[in-house]
Amino acid sequence: MIVEQTELPGVLVVRSPVHRDVRGFFTEVFHEPRFAELGLPHQFAQDNHSRSAFNVLRGLHFQLEHPQGKLVYPASGIIFDVAVDLRRSSPNFARWVGVTLEAGDGRQVWIPPGFAHGFLALSETADVTYKCTTVYRAQSNRCVRWDDPDIGVRWPIPYGVSPILSPADAAAPRLSAAPCFE
Repeated sequence: MIVEQTELPGVLVVRSPVHRDVRGFFTEVFHEPRFAELGLPHQFAQDNHSRSAFNVLRGLHFQLEHPQGKLVYPASGIIFDVAVDLRRSSPNFARWVGVTLEAGDGRQVWIPPGFAHGFLALSETADVTYKCTTVYRAQSNRCVRWDDPDIGVRWPIPYGVSPILSPADAAAPRLSAAPCFE
């Protein structure tokens, strides 16, 4: 396994070898001793799996009272995965990083607690799995607008096309009105 820093300190790309042959491929998505050796989180409380159609945008989500670190991996399809630093005390507050991930490429993204997370499905469908460091608590769930100009995420969406959003994501507040981490 190889760990690569992104432009946003703390957000990491974890690359695992992919073994391919005529049958398909094999890769280890999570290996507790290797993660521990690399200094990566290796204790997770919950695994999630979502399926999204093309152009579905989920995010930008975070849990304020019980923040979650997330290890994100596309089991099928292609996504543009985004992390936004929401720690007001951070020199990187409101900065974002985006990584395109494709199922079978051996790459996943670690997003630490204190960051919002979202992704856009770039393929016909995308199955996204993610390990979380804490259990989801609905009362702690928050979100910020996916298109907030104060954050400025450059989503790979063609001009004039609107992504498919949940009602909650469509009504999400801007960063200036959202609670954040200290």
